[in-house]
Amino acid sequence: MSQSEQPGVIMAGEMAEQPRVLRRILAEGAGPIRRTAREIAARRPRFVLLSARGTSDHAALYAKYLLEIRRGMPCGLASMSTITAYGAQPDLTDVLVITVSQSGGSPDLVASARAAREAGAVTLAVTNSPDSPLAAVCEFHIDVLAGPEKALPATKTYTATLLALYLFVEGLAGGDGAAAAALPDRAERILARQGEVRDLAARYRFAERMVITSRGYGYPTAKEAALKLMETSYIPALAYSGADLLHGPLAMVDNISPVIAVVPDGRGGDVLRPVLERLRGRGADLFAVGTAAAVDGACAGFVLPTEGIAEEVQPVLEILPLQLLAYEVTIARGQDPDAPRALAKVTETS
Repeated sequence: MSQSEQPGVIMAGEMAEQPRVLRRILAEGAGPIRRTAREIAARRPRFVLLSARGTSDHAALYAKYLLEIRRGMPCGLASMSTITAYGAQPDLTDVLVITVSQSGGSPDLVASARAAREAGAVTLAVTNSPDSPLAAVCEFHIDVLAGPEKALPATKTYTATLLALYLFVEGLAGGDGAAAAALPDRAERILARQGEVRDLAARYRFAERMVITSRGYGYPTAKEAALKLMETSYIPALAYSGADLLHGPLAMVDNISPVIAVVPDGRGGDVLRPVLERLRGRGADLFAVGTAAAVDGACAGFVLPTEGIAEEVQPVLEILPLQLLAYEVTIARGQDPDAPRALAKVTETS
């Protein structure tokens, strides 16, 4: 078997590219993103709607936290079927509609973005494909500069989109996104610890179900980690906000099914602490990704190098060990993470 035929070789290569992609965005993309942000800010949008699917939906959720916390802008996640299936015609005058898509090719995303522009919205496409149909129908476009992504599980396009969205939101108020400067080097440090994650993966090789939880900026990471585990290893993985976990789903937690907690270094981690205490009280097999204190109190964990890193950009780092975990668990289960069954790179929903 040649190297190109080795299971997971494409996904592994694309995960390893992420520090380089982050540097490219900071060096080549930051200026154009700031200019786009200034033009949109001058239009004074009164509300923001975000549209996306799959991995891009989790990046959009991250943008929702940024826009609400950093800019104080009312923000919602759009239900595209209200337009594409039900033919609704909302008044979107002076609304900023941001559509996030790796490929920019899904028909429902293109149709809803076109309809939003016709309804008076300021439309922005955030894609890895500047020549895509989505970029063509939107008034503004941000290229996340991740380069071609061939593995079906999105890795580098996800972190690239997070960084691009952070720079855009900061640019709305004239900021330069300086808090992101250390991300490429920290990402490199995390990815160099793949052997550490491989040892952890052996613990979850035979898991039949996983629960992933977080709060605040870490919640999109929990949702993306669950998707990565499901689409690569086929392990059912349920993602909950820590607050929602306590409202019922906590009852299914036992000492058999692993729980992964993404613990931000900041307010998100602070409000997650009571959830971690409840999980430990139930004897959960708890795996923590985050601060040293959080990992010390868990059954297993991965300490993130977040010292001096602002909480709002930590999601770019939080997902990296969880991408590695999904990859290593999948390899340990004898499956190929490059080609999950029943999936295509461009998902055509309508």
